[in-house]
Amino acid sequence: MDALEKLERLRARLAELESVLVCYSGGVDSAFVLAVAHEVLGARAVGMTAVSPSLPELEREEAIGVARALGADHRVVETRELDDPSYQKNDVDRCLHCKSELYRVAASKQSEWGLAHVVNGTNVDDLGDYRPGLEAAQKALVVSPLVELGFTKADVRDAARAIGLAIWDKPAAACLSSRVPYGTSVTRELLARIGGFERVLRAELGFRQVRVRHHDTIARIELALEELTRAIVPETREHIDRAGREHGYRYVTLDLGGYRQGSHNDVIVGRSLRVL
Repeated sequence: MDALEKLERLRARLAELESVLVCYSGGVDSAFVLAVAHEVLGARAVGMTAVSPSLPELEREEAIGVARALGADHRVVETRELDDPSYQKNDVDRCLHCKSELYRVAASKQSEWGLAHVVNGTNVDDLGDYRPGLEAAQKALVVSPLVELGFTKADVRDAARAIGLAIWDKPAAACLSSRVPYGTSVTRELLARIGGFERVLRAELGFRQVRVRHHDTIARIELALEELTRAIVPETREHIDRAGREHGYRYVTLDLGGYRQGSHNDVIVGRSLRVL
């Protein structure tokens, strides 16, 4: 089944659900679900973006802009995962605590807004990385229509382009806490440092795929492979180094392996997770 056939099935599945709260982060997957839900259900589809210190400021701004362009009902709510000591501790199950808070808030808003289901943008490729947040989705009875219908990441991008979604080729995004190695406490101050540095790299220097991986006094920067050479142009290199030091890092390094999803998960044995 190709992406366009899956798109038709997604439309039918969302129509069956009758009304939905879409957990909408601003990434391609959840934006695609929101776009199709809005097309099919109109005012009976509401996008909810959870805002906390772990959400990069640029991601919040872009999420608002994309939802506005779609004409979808979009609401921003606050989540408080950073108040949870289990989340702050930053063990390998940190994502479980984050998603549990997200889906707790989503369930409350679903009831308040009179919607039948909570849905997310998880696709089948997400099941191959270590993502304990998938367990939280199961426990909260969240519907994952892209998983149900067998959408891969490539399918999502193809179908998103077909419906004219402007961000169909947007690079993958993740919360700022994913830049912090397991065992290092997550704090508001640390997330602000990381987010501020990444904003310089994206907004001022124009890098598209960026991760600032935190290692105590060292910032390990991951960029898309095709962007690595631009980072070592003298003027750009000096800008990066200066920005890193301004955000509290003694050493600023460039990872020659380039960007790779969830690189902090490399330390986990048996990190693949397929539970849906």
